[in-house]
Amino acid sequence: MLTNAPRGTKDILPEQIGNWIEVEKKIRDICKLFGYEEIRTPTFEHTELFQRGIGEGTDVVDKEMYTFTDRGERSITLRPENTASVVRAYLQNKLYADGSVQKLFYIGSMFRYDRPQAGRLREFHQFGVEALGEKNPALDAEIILLAWDFLKSLGLEDLHLKINTVGCPHCRPVYRQKLQEYFSEYSEELCGDCKKRIEKNPLRLLDCKVDGEKEFMQDAPNIFTCLCDDCKEHFDKVQKFLQAAKIDFEIDSRLVRGLDYYTKTAFEIRYAPLGAQSAVAGGGRYDGLVEEIGGNPTPGIGFAAGLERILIALEKQNLLKSAEKNFDAFIVAVGSAAEIFGFEILSKLRRKNISATMDFAKRSIKAQMKQAAKSGAKFALIIGDDEVENSTVTVKNLETSEQENISAEKILEIIKK
Repeated sequence: MLTNAPRGTKDILPEQIGNWIEVEKKIRDICKLFGYEEIRTPTFEHTELFQRGIGEGTDVVDKEMYTFTDRGERSITLRPENTASVVRAYLQNKLYADGSVQKLFYIGSMFRYDRPQAGRLREFHQFGVEALGEKNPALDAEIILLAWDFLKSLGLEDLHLKINTVGCPHCRPVYRQKLQEYFSEYSEELCGDCKKRIEKNPLRLLDCKVDGEKEFMQDAPNIFTCLCDDCKEHFDKVQKFLQAAKIDFEIDSRLVRGLDYYTKTAFEIRYAPLGAQSAVAGGGRYDGLVEEIGGNPTPGIGFAAGLERILIALEKQNLLKSAEKNFDAFIVAVGSAAEIFGFEILSKLRRKNISATMDFAKRSIKAQMKQAAKSGAKFALIIGDDEVENSTVTVKNLETSEQENISAEKILEIIKK
């Protein structure tokens, strides 16, 4: 039906938008505090960017991308995530030229063809940060701290941080082989997706929602037995920096995230009351992504947070505010001449940064007064034939019900007081 939005999309209505704006303000406040600057990338990119960046064989690339051929016969994809796009922008615009670490953040729509449910839509909104050009584990901790402090600044409680390391190109192949050997013995018990993952992406076997609770999962190889010295040292230092920042965390060896580009640190922040969709922020290090996309070897780390899930979490804690309409003045005009005179005053008020509105339906004075009260206005400015003739306005204080007739020239002065 034309009157319904496409499945998996949702309108954000005027009474809801105030909470979105408040969350976005918190995002900009925390990013300014940490020294991250905003970047805006295109909503769609060349499909190959995500195939190479995210990795073929991942659920995102194989099942969830919105891909189409444009009129120039180019394969185009609506962005399913924004890290690859930020890296592409970093390379195209030579943001690396000054040699300093680039700290960037974004807010925007992402698109994945998935089964719609609470907190998971086909068009969803993400806030994310990316730091490019530095491999120091202190930066890993800073990224995690930014995500943690942002969620705390919203008033969220019952947050739980999980961290892990997924190794690097030197030690991960060893772990990958161990996983393949182990899970091959249980291939008949695996779900259809995991049977394919054994060869393509065995790390994803560890966080399968279907097979995750099966008994053989508990004895799967642990990545810490395969880590190289560099990965061990990096992960140890990340933990020390988090401890220095007084952030509690849990090491979860089965936390691998869903995208191929992660190396070393991976993390998630979960809000337990959301149940199965409890991850409200997550990310990690991706030291090979810039090179994969076509740049020089460049370390990077970032995270993304789903705004829909965050708003659901805020609702569960009764932290969402009710929409308020707070006009300074509502003009009640009765008659054609009063309507023109009222519109003149309305324009003057707005140009002096006084919020004002009026009735455009030419209703009775009683109906307009009801609308004035409903609008949340502090004053009703009543104009009839007598007011037009004398160039005056009857000003009624809607809180005290006091009213007086004053010169139209003094309206600005009265309302400002």
